[in-house]
Amino acid sequence: MSGGPLGGRVTLSPDQLARPHTPCGVHRTRVEWIDTDAAGIYHNSAVIRYVEAAEAELMRAHGLLDYFPRAPRVRYEVDFAAPLRFGQEVTTVVRIERIGTTSMSFAFEVWGEELPQRPRVRAASGRYVTVHVGSGHDGDAAARSAPWPAAWVEALTRHPHS
Repeated sequence: MSGGPLGGRVTLSPDQLARPHTPCGVHRTRVEWIDTDAAGIYHNSAVIRYVEAAEAELMRAHGLLDYFPRAPRVRYEVDFAAPLRFGQEVTTVVRIERIGTTSMSFAFEVWGEELPQRPRVRAASGRYVTVHVGSGHDGDAAARSAPWPAAWVEALTRHPHS
């Protein structure tokens, strides 16, 4: 198993992952029955929903409400490390690693919070990349990447208290 998206084998808490001046989003939820198999263990696909919910928190916090229809995922990598169980509280942290001309790279960690007789555990971690497509693409598969709007880059890179 790899050391995750943050290098080495260090496991970071959501507070450590959410470094000052690094755009990040945090989503807290609970594993619901629909997220599990018959044994009450989460489906791997639930991780993507948790991550996208944290990403939505990030974009909302920066006022980028029209980001999602214009930023499809082009790469997704997940390392699954531990199971999550029905009813378990989950904390997902997404942070921007890099903003390029037309793409944006993210790192994420999904944490299963402590249960009786079970410590808090990192259940999954990974990286993904989104690409900006222009506003006139209308879901066209032939859409081309376009530079991120300058206002979006500014919103994501300025100091949060400035």
